Amino acid sequence: MDTLRAVLVGCGSMSRGWLKAITAIEGLTLVGLVDIVEDVARARKDEFGLTHAYTGDDLAGMLAVTRPDIVFDVTVPEAHAPTTLTALRHGCHVLGEKPMATSMEDARQMVAAAQRAGKLYAVMQNRRYTAPIRRVREFLRSGAIGPLTTVNCDFYIGAHFGGFRDHMPHVLLVDMAIHTFDQARFLTGLDAVRVAFCKEWNPRGSWYDRDASAIAVFEMNDHVVFTYRGSWCAEGMNTSWESDWRFVGANGSATWDGGSGFRAQTPGEPGGLIYKQRDLALPEIDTAGLSEGHASAIRQFVRCIREGEIPETVCTDNIKSLAMVFGAIEAAASGRPVTIQI
Repeated sequence: MDTLRAVLVGCGSMSRGWLKAITAIEGLTLVGLVDIVEDVARARKDEFGLTHAYTGDDLAGMLAVTRPDIVFDVTVPEAHAPTTLTALRHGCHVLGEKPMATSMEDARQMVAAAQRAGKLYAVMQNRRYTAPIRRVREFLRSGAIGPLTTVNCDFYIGAHFGGFRDHMPHVLLVDMAIHTFDQARFLTGLDAVRVAFCKEWNPRGSWYDRDASAIAVFEMNDHVVFTYRGSWCAEGMNTSWESDWRFVGANGSATWDGGSGFRAQTPGEPGGLIYKQRDLALPEIDTAGLSEGHASAIRQFVRCIREGEIPETVCTDNIKSLAMVFGAIEAAASGRPVTIQI
């Protein structure tokens, strides 16, 4: 398998980052671009100098003509399920944008279809692929602050997208918190077992049609509590896109601002009402090839196809992050705790 052939479907603005990475991978040829508006696909073809690529507005027809190995799905969320199922039926591996699907029923069908086809299907969780998150995860794994007991996360950004997000139901939880929930699983190595509480609302001044703010409390494995507070219509004092984090362990705590800001402490010599603390440092680790967001995720996916390995965000794992989203939505709607169902 010296040369892999790929089709990209969904040629909106987000496709630029994907195409920049795809066209830089040696031995990967983009043979087709698909969009519901073919002129958009043609424009992207011209922008990236993809002289020999076909363009079209019908994915099944494109796959029949080009017979690719891979489909890159950069469509809007409600199109992820039909796009992925079509690609798998044509014998393609699929790497798609988050969220995997807009319902758990669709997500389960997609996982089952990938397993039947014997093909890789993975989801873009680019916020795993930064140097800081890799170093923070290694710090937590080291046991420097003891076993985790509590993880708190804040996400506050006033994001003026325009377009489909302004009208999405559950826009924060479905389209953004999927990143944060996946980060929580990645950082801690734990999965959610229960949503203890969730509230969604659309605050005064919001430019979204639906709920753009949420608070959720999850019970994770090993009795760890994970709390999430977020808003996509909070002006001023923005967090990073990677969120602000606090990790509380049995023997210390750490904070991380999603970027280079990290601080950790553990008690020094015991004594007095409040013990004196000593600072701890992040470990230096090799993040080569794993710290470039979309590009790292795409390269890892292609390498896994070539070498018969499993990507980090394979659908059988990513559905666990998606289940947190829909568990939170159900808990908010019902006003009751919800057991996470995969």
